[in-house]
Amino acid sequence: MNRIAAASAALLATTALAQAGGVERSGQSMGILFETGTYVELGYSYVDPSVSGTAGGGAVSSGDMAASYSQIELRYHQKISEQLSFALIVDSPIGADVDYPTGTGYPFAGANGTIDSQAVNALVRYQTGGGVSVYGGLRGVTAKGNVSLPTYGLTADGSTELGYTIGAAYEIPDIALRVSLTYQSATTHDFAGSETYLVPALGTLPTEFAVTIPKSWTLEAQTGVAPGTLVFGSARWVDWTEFRIQGDNGLAPSPVLVDYDKDTITYSLGVARRLNDSLALLGSVGYEAKSGGFSGNLGPTDGRTSFGLAARYDNGPWRILAGVNYSMVGDAQTEAPAPAPAGTLLGTFTDNSALGFGIRVGYSF
Repeated sequence: MNRIAAASAALLATTALAQAGGVERSGQSMGILFETGTYVELGYSYVDPSVSGTAGGGAVSSGDMAASYSQIELRYHQKISEQLSFALIVDSPIGADVDYPTGTGYPFAGANGTIDSQAVNALVRYQTGGGVSVYGGLRGVTAKGNVSLPTYGLTADGSTELGYTIGAAYEIPDIALRVSLTYQSATTHDFAGSETYLVPALGTLPTEFAVTIPKSWTLEAQTGVAPGTLVFGSARWVDWTEFRIQGDNGLAPSPVLVDYDKDTITYSLGVARRLNDSLALLGSVGYEAKSGGFSGNLGPTDGRTSFGLAARYDNGPWRILAGVNYSMVGDAQTEAPAPAPAGTLLGTFTDNSALGFGIRVGYSF
């Protein structure tokens, strides 16, 4: 039963992160480490956000500027000995898909941008006895992206860097209790690319700049409260003040495209209930507080509240999980770029949402 909560919660977290803190798209759950034997799982998720705002006192609409996206994850667990096990996680930790519709009259009409990433996390877990285990490993992260604004464009070639993961857990199997704390290091990526200036018409210039994908702490906990019933929750802190995208061509000033004034903490709480030997259901809620102040024009959201439902079906060595998540995206205001005076209001974004679907298929050997 304890693995039902971990796997389903990870599925719901993935489909809930359409507009989570920063540009996060993976909740980085370590649940795969606590599988038994040899197990492989392939997951697919699709998220359809709806984010729009107005400018000029409501006179001009931006249209829906948040494009839908999908992603694939792979998770593998191998028990090496009674105390030692290995896990592999392949996912997309960060991402963004922005596409302001053309012809709306909104100041950012026609602007678009993408951030793509891929991470491979190789982990080893060692059970020290007494319910305590420690784990850690290396994490390779590849990232790239591009932005096109009405007056400016930036393209960054792919960069791959190494980070690490360390953590510890405590378990009491008789009551399905498990508490784990995981730290993931930052990775700093040195990008080479180009900047294109349309206003003023400077043409295309080569650029080099660095972006830090931030460090994080994740606390996950679960416990049985009745036969066949678990409660679970998590708290995840990410140092988004480390994340900033700004070119550096050495000749012309480069605009700050993305940065954050505050870190974020994302909370979740849920319950899992086994209905019979084959079927279990799970529900969860998630919350991320508003940061306040201006949000970026390429990410005009601030905070969220989400609700998720998932089901797990077991049939011999096969495991199928499916879930849906609805997020109420926090209202935000954006700032007009230079040459407008600092603090000038540009857009107001309200009543936005995101709907996510996910499925995972696993097989035990």
